Amino acid sequence: MDNLLEMRNLAINLYRGKKKPSVKLTEGINLDIKVRQNFGIVGESGCGKSITCSSIMGLLSFPLSLDPASSIRFASTEGDVDLAHISANHMRRIRGKEISMIFQEPMTALDPMYTIESQIQEALSFHGSFSKSEAHKAALNMLEKVKIPRAEQILADYPHHLSGGMLQRVMIAIALINNPRLLIADEPTTALDVTIQAQILDLMNELRESYNTSVIMITHDLGVIAETCEEVAVFYAGQIVEQAEIKELFHATAHPYTTGLLRSVTSLGKINEPLYSISGAVPTAGEFASGCRFHDRCDHCMEICRTQMPELKEVSPGHLCRCWLHQSKEVQA
Repeated sequence: MDNLLEMRNLAINLYRGKKKPSVKLTEGINLDIKVRQNFGIVGESGCGKSITCSSIMGLLSFPLSLDPASSIRFASTEGDVDLAHISANHMRRIRGKEISMIFQEPMTALDPMYTIESQIQEALSFHGSFSKSEAHKAALNMLEKVKIPRAEQILADYPHHLSGGMLQRVMIAIALINNPRLLIADEPTTALDVTIQAQILDLMNELRESYNTSVIMITHDLGVIAETCEEVAVFYAGQIVEQAEIKELFHATAHPYTTGLLRSVTSLGKINEPLYSISGAVPTAGEFASGCRFHDRCDHCMEICRTQMPELKEVSPGHLCRCWLHQSKEVQA
């Protein structure tokens, strides 16, 4: 494999019972994650960002399931594997060791009944044999690496003793304790104040360099994407609508939805003008339009947009867009 992770034709189905057909929450997702790359996934809530990355970790549970045609190839230390079709035991050997995840809410992700040390050591001992002193030393060292003060004392504390920023650092420590090849960060700065957000993002950038780890950053915050990522995919209604290197996306935006997201951010600095927002809402799964899924919110909607789904095509080198505005005139006709 040329990449660390290659996702092809990923589709996630929602089972609705024997009498109703399953609904595709996401479909046609193709992504390549390179070694030591910071890759961003951005979009509104409900666009399919988190469940796409949960499928990488094998964390989908009933009534969600991967479509049989989906493929998620990963360059494991044991050789290339398809995460969509390996056994549960094999996935447990990879999850937490070679692929780790920082979850969105650290207060709910951590167990309130156990100390910080025991939860860090659990991630360590599951994938190896360590003595009590070795595990303690490794946990202490990891807390120091994520810049937690009084690390020895914090190890004995419980999650409710710590602030949101400290808990997020603990989550990063747990995710990195086994030196994974791929780290998935699901909204790692949600509910943190601006100062702590900046510290967490700086910390993740430093650790990525020292651990030689690729990072998938899931967020709705374009500022986070601009600060941390090299390439970004924009999700809308279970599909990728635009994908490009970060500079290209910000300076040569192709899709009207991405334009709307950027305009929503830039309007914050215009004191005497009303804040811009994209009209309407993301369609509910199972109620997607037959044509472009963004057409009823788009200022550039054409008749073809209402009836035919555009393909994700290259509009410039390395820049992909799913929009009829950038398809050939012959196709539009």
